[in-house]
Amino acid sequence: MYYLRTTLQYLLTLLAALAANFFLPRLAPGDPINALLGADVVETMTEEQVAQVARELGIHDALHVQLWNYLTGIFTGDFGMSIKLGMPVWDALIQKLPWTLLLMGFALVISTVIGTVLGVMSAWKRGEIADIATMGGVLFVGSLPPFWLAMMLIILFSTTLGWLPSYGAYKVGTSFPSLNWFQGVGLRLIMPVLALAIVQTTSVLLIARSSMQMALDQDYIMFARAKGVSEGKIFFKHAFRNALLPLYTHTMMGLGALIGGSLIIETVFSYPGLGGLIVQGVNSRDYPLLQGLFVITTISIIAANFVTDLLYPLIDPRTRRAG
Repeated sequence: MYYLRTTLQYLLTLLAALAANFFLPRLAPGDPINALLGADVVETMTEEQVAQVARELGIHDALHVQLWNYLTGIFTGDFGMSIKLGMPVWDALIQKLPWTLLLMGFALVISTVIGTVLGVMSAWKRGEIADIATMGGVLFVGSLPPFWLAMMLIILFSTTLGWLPSYGAYKVGTSFPSLNWFQGVGLRLIMPVLALAIVQTTSVLLIARSSMQMALDQDYIMFARAKGVSEGKIFFKHAFRNALLPLYTHTMMGLGALIGGSLIIETVFSYPGLGGLIVQGVNSRDYPLLQGLFVITTISIIAANFVTDLLYPLIDPRTRRAG
């Protein structure tokens, strides 16, 4: 019953999100035809020519017809044609999505590992100099704006030291799967991943530290110490194991913030991910492209939360229900 109710709740959430994704771009000011062709060009066109362009772009139909085509296209894999790019939206997404997933994947792993280690160790050494120094340093760095941090990394490692390239995803003139191609991809991943991971590490550290502190303050920790259990066993078996549960939830549900941060970082580093497509879609009022991007983002976030809800009873026995 729990899984059925959870599934229905997320289906309703998905439908509401898809409807919002459809209407929000259309509420934005501006005309997609003017954005695509330019206001000066549109003024020289006849009404029949403007109507023909609208028909080719799929925005001449009534709003409810566009909504129906949008919903049916999602389930059939047809997101329409991009106004700006002149190609199927799905093809444009497939070209850019792997780069964003690569960036987010490395940043998620690095920020989770570093934030968890620093957080639990800070809680274990609570009140000591190491705890104060860790909290102060991480909070300071994490409070920096992502785009400013990315620009500082470019100035340091690219402009000043000349160690790393500052834009793109691979070296021009190389092709997959050559060694030079992989080397270029790796070098161009370092700064974007570092910038995104630094921002994300702060929230992970705070959750890990708070969870670890709550676990250490429980009565079973005091009871374990009274029985003579070693500190190492208390740390790993009793405190750390229970502190991981809120951290797991935060990591899965924080994918939305990670996606938003990756779009900013991609723009600064001219990284060929979904961030550049969003900028192009907003500037040109490209409804099909924006809808496709929002659908991918929405489904990813909802799916992550859905998996979290499904797996949590398996991870934490306390949340399981009888029968």
